[in-house]
Amino acid sequence: MKALVVDDEPLARRRLVRMLAKLPGVTIAGEAGDGVEALELLARDRPDVILLDIQMPGLDGLELARITPDLPPIVFTTAFDEHAVQAFEVCAVDYLLKPVRLERLRAALAKVAQSRPGADALRELLARLAPPDVPPIAARSGGAVRLFDPRAISRFRAQDKYCTFQHEGREYLLDDSLATLEARLGPLGFARVHRAELVNLKHVRALHARDDAAWVELADGQTAPVSRRLAPELRRRLGL
Repeated sequence: MKALVVDDEPLARRRLVRMLAKLPGVTIAGEAGDGVEALELLARDRPDVILLDIQMPGLDGLELARITPDLPPIVFTTAFDEHAVQAFEVCAVDYLLKPVRLERLRAALAKVAQSRPGADALRELLARLAPPDVPPIAARSGGAVRLFDPRAISRFRAQDKYCTFQHEGREYLLDDSLATLEARLGPLGFARVHRAELVNLKHVRALHARDDAAWVELADGQTAPVSRRLAPELRRRLGL
């Protein structure tokens, strides 16, 4: 899949290019700093998808989409959410808010592949863009070692030299450090919210704050404290 990146901010373009380079089967068709430059690149080397900023000088992203027939699938990338309705009026495949996350970019390109089901090469690409098999978490329980899908776990907690987690009301013990788990599970949506807490952001149901304390409420009823230092990044990742 060849991607054309269109954004008037060089830093934003470079960031998207670096992220695209991490996705198997994706190549860069070119980079453009505005809509006019994008039209020139489209005429020269037709990409399979356009990652298109909206607010740009001269010809902006929405106008480019409106006036140009037979464009490849469009994924808008913008810092503003108020253009979403207009974006889908011009048949955008997806609408990503900056800063774009790798998981959302992967999902958007998977949608592009799905939108062209007649192409065997794109169906193959969709399979390659799917998240890799997730290694299980191995935990001791009595004399046995049990295996768990980490995506089903809402929280890991550091305790002395070990880490613990709960699953279906029972507590299990791990030899791994929280830092090791953070590096391993970060791509699955886990985030450090406290020096002793690693939380699955997909399980967060509420963020509470009272006086100088903050904590997250998780889908299984657990709560985890949130440190003042890590609270801003948590809010950003939750879109708050």
